[in-house]
Amino acid sequence: FVIPVGATINMDGGALYEALACLFVAQVKGVSLNFGQVVVTVLTATLASIGAAGIPSAGLFTMVMVLNAVGLPIDMISVLITVDWFLDRFRTCTNVMGDALGCAIVQEMCTKRTRGDGPRE
Repeated sequence: FVIPVGATINMDGGALYEALACLFVAQVKGVSLNFGQVVVTVLTATLASIGAAGIPSAGLFTMVMVLNAVGLPIDMISVLITVDWFLDRFRTCTNVMGDALGCAIVQEMCTKRTRGDGPRE
């Protein structure tokens, strides 16, 4: 149960990539983002990563939504495409490590509960 839910919702790597790529585009274009725009970027990137398909480079499609949310030009996606294949490996590693950590925590909780060491409800 934990692995399918984690593989769908726990897309930490994608959320980090989309937020940082949006900030990178803003810096390249010389746009100064205020605090509200940074918050919108983080929230939009998080929601977009949850809704993204689990296929390689799916973040490029949701990146359009993140860039539009703060009013940045989407033509900069062509710059991101050149390094996306490489950064996709790091996103995948981050996502897999997050899923593995979640499974380990649930396993430990279940083991303690079945032995009688954990809290009872």
